[in-house]
Amino acid sequence: MAVRKIVLVPTLLTLGNAVCGLASVAYASRYVREPNEIYLAVSGWLIIAAMAFDTLDGFAARLFKSAGRFGAELDSLCDAVSFGAAPAFLLLQLGPGWEHGLLHRLLAGVATLYMMCTILRLARYNVESIEGTGSAKRFRGLPSPAAAGCVAALAILRAAHNGETIRAYFEAWATLGAFLVALLMVSRVSYPHLTKGILRGGRTAVPMILTAVVLLILAGFAGALALLFWGYALLGLGRYMAAKVVRRDKSLAGRRG
Repeated sequence: MAVRKIVLVPTLLTLGNAVCGLASVAYASRYVREPNEIYLAVSGWLIIAAMAFDTLDGFAARLFKSAGRFGAELDSLCDAVSFGAAPAFLLLQLGPGWEHGLLHRLLAGVATLYMMCTILRLARYNVESIEGTGSAKRFRGLPSPAAAGCVAALAILRAAHNGETIRAYFEAWATLGAFLVALLMVSRVSYPHLTKGILRGGRTAVPMILTAVVLLILAGFAGALALLFWGYALLGLGRYMAAKVVRRDKSLAGRRG
């Protein structure tokens, strides 16, 4: 009986991820009926909560030595809900509305692309894990939770700084930014395993406490939250582009020599 309870812990944490994703969609849909920015903020925070569950389930699986293919597949299915469908639906509320016609259809296309890229990213990660071709220290492509965090941070930041002019900027960046992170998810750009590095510090409560403190600090600063996710996404892209330029220059120098 004790073993069953231990195995249930990571499973319930993983399912908590999907529950947060569904709740995020529910709050974002409420914004359609009652346009109040607080619903977008709550929807964004629920995606952040899904990220917390996604981190904790992996930690619990390693702690109780219950990691396996069932957990990995369940994790991907829940991630598709919380980091694929939920951010895509939230994105539809952040960008231009139905009254903008062509712009809204463009946004709908980006939201669809975002969800498809998330699913492709998760499938590729699963294949790399099974074949052992992935890196233990770096992701290939922007991780889907980080991409979802970019969209969620925009919703939270928009609720904190509401205004007609600012809203127009948010609508434009929601479309362009989501298009960028969607492509980054299926790209070859490498990103470090941040949460794994934090939680690998042993089975003590220190890593968990530090993570909680950081999240509490960020909760009071919507701008810092946006900076965290967008900085992670864009710095990885910048590093990749800089490395390509260096390699090209070395190749040209070698040919001239």
